Amino acid sequence: MVQELRQRRGLKEICHIRKKIGLSGNPADIERREAVFGKNFIPPKKPKTFLQLVWEALQDVTLIILEIAAVVSLGLSFYQPPGGNESLCGSVNVGEEEEESEAGWIEGAAILLSVVCVVLVTAFNDWSKEKQFRGLQSRIEQEQKFTVIRGGQVIQIPVADIIVGDIAQVKYGDLLPADGVLIQGNDLKIDESSLTGESDHVKKSLDRDPMLLSGTHVMEGSGRMVVTAVGVNSQTGIIFTLLGAGGDEEEKEKEKEKKDKKSKKQDGAVENRNKAKAQDGAAMEMQPLKSEDGGDGDEKDKKRANLPKKEKSVLQGKLTKLAVQIGKAGLLMSAITVIILVLYFVIDTFWVQKRPWLAECTPIYIQYFVKFFIIGVTVLVVAVPEGLPLAVTISLAYSVKKMMKDNNLVRHLDACETMGNATAICSDKTGTLTMNRMTVVQAYINEKHYKKIPEPEAIPEKTMAYLVTGISVNCAYTSKILPPEKEGGLPRHVGNKTECALLGLLLDLKRDYQDVRNEIPEEDLYKVYTFNSVRKSMSTVLKNSDGSFRIFSKGASEIVLKKCFKILSANGEPKVFRPRDRDDIVKTVIEPMASEGLRTICLAFRDFPAGEPEPEWDNENDIVTGLTCIAVVGIEDPVRPEVPDAIKKCQRAGITVRMVTGDNINTARAIALKCGILNPGEDFLCLEGKDFNRRIRNEKGEIEQERIDKIWPKLRVLARSSPTDKHTLVKGIIDSTVFEQRQVVAVTGDGTNDGPALKKADVGFAMGIAGTDVAKEASDIILTDDNFTSIVKAVMWGRNVYDSISKFLQFQLTVNVVAVIVAFTGACITQDSPLKAVQMLWVNLIMDTLASLALATEPPTEALLLRKPYGRNKPLISRTMMKNILGHAFYQLVVVFTLLFAGEKIFDIDSGRNAPLHAPPSEHYTIVFNTFVMMQLFNEINARKIHGERNVFEGIFNNAIFCSIVLGTFVVQIIIVQFGGKPFSCSELSIEQWLWSIFLGMGTLLWGQLISTIPTSRLKFLKEAGHGTQKEEIPEEELAEDVEEIDHAERELRRGQILWFRGLNRIQTQIRVVNAFRSSLYEGLEKPETRSSIHNFMTHPEFRIEDSEPHIPLIDDTDAEDDAPTKRNSTPPPSPNKNNNAVDSGIHLTTDMNKSATSSSPGSPLHSLETSL
Repeated sequence: MVQELRQRRGLKEICHIRKKIGLSGNPADIERREAVFGKNFIPPKKPKTFLQLVWEALQDVTLIILEIAAVVSLGLSFYQPPGGNESLCGSVNVGEEEEESEAGWIEGAAILLSVVCVVLVTAFNDWSKEKQFRGLQSRIEQEQKFTVIRGGQVIQIPVADIIVGDIAQVKYGDLLPADGVLIQGNDLKIDESSLTGESDHVKKSLDRDPMLLSGTHVMEGSGRMVVTAVGVNSQTGIIFTLLGAGGDEEEKEKEKEKKDKKSKKQDGAVENRNKAKAQDGAAMEMQPLKSEDGGDGDEKDKKRANLPKKEKSVLQGKLTKLAVQIGKAGLLMSAITVIILVLYFVIDTFWVQKRPWLAECTPIYIQYFVKFFIIGVTVLVVAVPEGLPLAVTISLAYSVKKMMKDNNLVRHLDACETMGNATAICSDKTGTLTMNRMTVVQAYINEKHYKKIPEPEAIPEKTMAYLVTGISVNCAYTSKILPPEKEGGLPRHVGNKTECALLGLLLDLKRDYQDVRNEIPEEDLYKVYTFNSVRKSMSTVLKNSDGSFRIFSKGASEIVLKKCFKILSANGEPKVFRPRDRDDIVKTVIEPMASEGLRTICLAFRDFPAGEPEPEWDNENDIVTGLTCIAVVGIEDPVRPEVPDAIKKCQRAGITVRMVTGDNINTARAIALKCGILNPGEDFLCLEGKDFNRRIRNEKGEIEQERIDKIWPKLRVLARSSPTDKHTLVKGIIDSTVFEQRQVVAVTGDGTNDGPALKKADVGFAMGIAGTDVAKEASDIILTDDNFTSIVKAVMWGRNVYDSISKFLQFQLTVNVVAVIVAFTGACITQDSPLKAVQMLWVNLIMDTLASLALATEPPTEALLLRKPYGRNKPLISRTMMKNILGHAFYQLVVVFTLLFAGEKIFDIDSGRNAPLHAPPSEHYTIVFNTFVMMQLFNEINARKIHGERNVFEGIFNNAIFCSIVLGTFVVQIIIVQFGGKPFSCSELSIEQWLWSIFLGMGTLLWGQLISTIPTSRLKFLKEAGHGTQKEEIPEEELAEDVEEIDHAERELRRGQILWFRGLNRIQTQIRVVNAFRSSLYEGLEKPETRSSIHNFMTHPEFRIEDSEPHIPLIDDTDAEDDAPTKRNSTPPPSPNKNNNAVDSGIHLTTDMNKSATSSSPGSPLHSLETSL
């Protein structure tokens, strides 16, 4: 394809664009291109309709049982038994009046109606959650912008506005939004693992593999590309389209596969193959690989599928466990209730009264059994806390919405709650703790240390020329300083902030960097070694008109100075620079600058004379050495004024803040002191990456957890650290068992290489402004203002979610305990539940849906930051909460049973006990029901406090939702009691009876005060409940590394991604296997020159089977530079792979179609592969 484009006068002519100017940006042209090539938008999967959500809500087991019971009850109420002597049926009284027997259907209908209510509420909640989630996704997508050149101007546009023909600037950390062809590149390396599964970075250049694909990440370098495909026509789009089609077909495929398995295995395999051939190529590639003899792969898949998923969220794990325990207890109680009722009835009727079972009485008996069954199910319904997931969802959704205002864009719902448990925060320095507004404030030029920027006249012209050219061309051309947006404001820094500080230095020296850039445009740069976390420097090579070369280098001062052999003297001429001089500069210049919190950068250059042969540019270590130092500058990045206070809050809240930075250790220590991470006189560690690595590794260079455990509790600053060090530290803290509580770690990151640490952390924060797309992709929460104080807000919200759910549990479990005991004892003593099925469902609605809304929307207060984090194993129900639950349950049971067995005497009314089957509702039972609901309403106010506070009304009016729900419930209760009649089994009450109900309800508030006076420490017998899953309880295979961590809110979205990766991996595996077979016919094994990219599948048949492992350098690469040259020369010859980041390992199988066909030799790796296949 590339050759074809070259023959047709190049790509730019075909696309009708100019390299430096790009598209004109003319609206008509943009519209035309969008019409022809499509928009850069991939339509999302259709959301579930409301009806589908209703259907899902109906799948709830307890609801299904209720529905069946209600239908049976309805059917029997309409059934008129044939005439006969009804008195023979024993003490069964079918009601004296005709109307009453006809009203038997009402209970069944009312149960059905309340089931419909519950289902609609659940479905609506799911629907709004889905809608919110999609809104969040679209907001994240809208915020993603990309840099393109239009009309000669470099502008940022939303990703969706990119069109075919645009010239896009790609740089380190970008997630490519469209497919394109490279037209200019500097040391560009792409991670195509999302498409190919290969973890090695693919080197891109104009003459070899210039294709860039959407969905891949730029790991190094920069460049420009012409966009060639967008939206559904891009690589990502094609895969998503396949998935869209595949999703619907999956169900059919499964059915077909089942049928296939019934037929003979071999026939099935052949059939599958024929089907695959009949379908198009893509579908064929998506077919799973199956072994002919019995499908071992399938069994492995099944085993893996049967493994329980690891809970990602701490809270979800605790809740699931608690809900199961409560559910089991409820099931037991309801079963006992039904058994006792049935036995009592049977013994009383057939044993005591000695009645025969008559055929005509059967429907009446069955009606009784159905009534007992409904009572049993009602007990179960009340016992099972199905409001728990609802409370969690509402609480999280509410928090996520509010956190948006606090500059936290939550990508994964459960990250919000996990943040409440955080015990450690590993934060970046630049931009998070500091303002990321950098300025050069000190400089060491021509052997003189200037405490403030010198006047231009003080610098020799020769030095000035080196300085101006070096900074202008050796800073990314995307970094620039623009005029302020408002009059009198500060100039705007665009791009890398450190580079902007250097460009600002030129403006302070009355020089313009743009003139140099106009003279030497980006495409004229001969070679660029872009900045990365291993090099910690950037170098640019210029070719002069006489054929000589000059390289400019800038980077971390101690690293670049080690490579300097000369320095510019006072008159601007180079002079010899010995190691002793270097030590002097470090002591007298760099360390004093760093101790003031300045970041030190060294600028240097080197000339390659014209007469010599051209250097081997890929051998970077030989090029970037023997430099001449131009200057060392000190860059100030002031600490954000609000950070010290935020860190104090964290420390008070029991959270340890650690700084992990790539900066000099002295700079890092100075900033840590300013922030309050370190305080004078404290015994804490500050380490450099090298030192840290040396301490945590054994003689073999392996990391040992015991060694990390000796360091991390005291470590506060990790300086000159690589992303690998950051990941090692985070993993070490999370895996540590030094303390009783397992640590919950939050990490901030902005660079591409922070991805692994962000993924590993319990909560990953990416920077919204300075963060790369890769970091955002790996994170759980995006800080839209890059500010550390927003992390503290996230902690507050996380703790609030946890407390909200505990409040809800305290309230609900009190209702559960009371309702279950009342229904159970009432049923056993009076053969009828004092609370009818419909009333129970109403109570269930109050305590589940409405209470979860009321208690889950409490706003957070600063007081949340005054206690220590709960940690992973802290139970959901503390002993204080258990005291509240049992105490209030005791009060409520006493009131209910007093009313139940003595209420008729107290209020002088007829007793409601032992009523016949279709008797009208009694005042007696209505008072019991009404008082019960009143007690729940007032107890809801008690439940607002879970740590034994006395003032339960504090801040109640700050939560409008709570007030409106309590009032609303009260109003509906009045309507139900006064006008509910038969469906709700209620009879009207007088004012006096109402006042008594309210008075007894208010008693819970006074009783609550009494309970809080009892010290919890005295009540040793109280148990906690709702512990997290202990490590011992998890089966070993569940701890296996390949078990996925599942994020509940994200499961739906991830299913698509998983399918995509699985499909691509299958394509890859099949291509590899086919080619391995094919290569057994061809001779000659060649090493490829560069890592193969996905295009190699299309362009030339060079395939490899690789067994590669990620390369983690044992020590920082800077150590290698300290070594003597002899050591470097003694290393084995470099592999033909020119990718500096990867290590060649494993088998390389490459085939060349032109080679003659001969079988592979028996000893070759190919032969062994062939035999194993």
